[in-house]
Amino acid sequence: MKKQFFQFLPLFLLTYFYGWSQGTVTSFTIEAPQLKSSKKIWLYLPDGYSTSKKKYPVIYMHDAQNLFDDKTSYAGEWHIDETLDSLKAEVIIVGIEHGNEKRMEELTPYPNEKYGGGKADAYLDFIVNTLKPYIDTNYRTKKGKMNTAIAGSSLGGLVSYFAVLKYPKVFGKAAIFSPSFWFSNDIYAQTENTKKLKTKLYFLCGDAESATMVSDMDKMVDLVNDKRCSCMHLTKKVIVADGKHNEKLWSNAFGKAYLWLF
Repeated sequence: MKKQFFQFLPLFLLTYFYGWSQGTVTSFTIEAPQLKSSKKIWLYLPDGYSTSKKKYPVIYMHDAQNLFDDKTSYAGEWHIDETLDSLKAEVIIVGIEHGNEKRMEELTPYPNEKYGGGKADAYLDFIVNTLKPYIDTNYRTKKGKMNTAIAGSSLGGLVSYFAVLKYPKVFGKAAIFSPSFWFSNDIYAQTENTKKLKTKLYFLCGDAESATMVSDMDKMVDLVNDKRCSCMHLTKKVIVADGKHNEKLWSNAFGKAYLWLF
C-alpha cells in the first residue's frame, strides 16, 4: 500500500517524504544588449556540483519567475528544483526571467495583428550568443547540442520550438508545453520549409486548455514527423486528460519530459 501511495504523489513531494539531497538555486543579472536591457537569471546546480569535477547538460527555460518559487511566480511554481532533486538528476537549469510587459514581444517569433509581438529573434540571439557563452565559461557544462535543451510553456513553448528551427546546431532537445501555435500561422510555414529536423522534441498539452490547443499541436507534430522517419523515436506527444493551461499541468509533466529527453 505504501508503494502504491507514493507512486501517485507529484515528484516534488517525494523529496519531502524520502529526504533526498538537494541542488542549489541561485540568481545573477546579466546584460542583454540584444534586448537593450538586463536579465535576471535563476540557476539550478545539481547536488554534488560543488564537490565534483563532472560536466553537466543544460536546459534553458523561460519565465524563470515561475520555475522555483511561489513568491515570484504569477500563478504558482513549477517546482523544478524539487522535481530534479527527487530524480537525482544531473543537469543544470538556466531560467531566464520574462520581460514583464515585454514578455509577448520576446517570446513570439512573428507579429500578430491583434497582439503585436514578433521579436523572438533578439531574445534567442541573447540566449545563444550572450547567455550560453557565459554559462559555458563559468560553469562545467557539456556544450554539444545533444546536451543542450530548451523548454517552456505557452508562449515559452512557442519560442522553444522556434529556437530549434532557428538554431538546430545549438539545441538538440526541447520540451514544448502547451505551445501557443495559434499566435501566427507562420510557424507552420517555417516548419514546412525546414528541410531537416533532427531535434528530440517532447510535445505536451491538456485537452481542457482551449478549443484548438490539441488540434494546433497535432498539426505541428504531424508536420514534424513528415520530416523524419518515425523509427527515429525523436518525437513524443502527450495529451493530458482534463489538463488545463496552468503551472500545475506543466509542473506535473516536467519530470517525465526530462527523463524522456535525457
